[in-house]
Amino acid sequence: MDKSSAVDEVAAVLWDMDGTLVDSEKLWDVALYEAAEWLGGSLSPEQRSTLVGSNMAATCRYLLEVTGKPADDDAVAKVADWVRARTKEMFAEELPWRDGAQQALDAVRAAGVPSALVTSTERELTELALRTIGAERFDVTVCGDEVDGLNKPNPEPYLRAARALGVDPTRCVAVEDSPVGAESAAAAGCTVLVVPNEVPVPPGRRRVFRSSLVGVDATVLAELVRSV
Repeated sequence: MDKSSAVDEVAAVLWDMDGTLVDSEKLWDVALYEAAEWLGGSLSPEQRSTLVGSNMAATCRYLLEVTGKPADDDAVAKVADWVRARTKEMFAEELPWRDGAQQALDAVRAAGVPSALVTSTERELTELALRTIGAERFDVTVCGDEVDGLNKPNPEPYLRAARALGVDPTRCVAVEDSPVGAESAAAAGCTVLVVPNEVPVPPGRRRVFRSSLVGVDATVLAELVRSV
């Protein structure tokens, strides 16, 4: 299949960020474990794994609950400020790419297929991450604080990206690493390329699995669309 055929079959590629393009979940590990200690408690690895792909408000509410603190809105906001400040320190440095991610982004771009970044991370932190990833690689960016509280696993983040690009989500490929992200993309009607990272992702509708993004380009993605 040539590039033009691939472009015809894939209307757009919608990329998750943390754990998918960059190996930043390990940085979130640091912030969340330290936040739990700051709250006077602890966070187990099993508890942490349930937060992969979650948005800031849900994450901070959960931290308060597992450390035995009242989880009212003011407390959630205070914890969010703490986590945000700690994560900003780490995101200000260059983030480590996941294997093949940079090359996959560039291959899709070279084929003329539109790309969107669809992340649960807030805009302020996403802008820091884009210093590494490159804002110029995306036509649209949808962040976790821009979806009116309808965060993954709700389909709205992916539907919003498709609307912004003017494409049919059922002709898009979403690239994800987490269960909540894969559910969000599948519910939006996307074909989902799952590249697991920190937590296992169960099989499900419209999902295709790969161990890495090495070798992924527009032609590979078009073949995935035809396979589901």
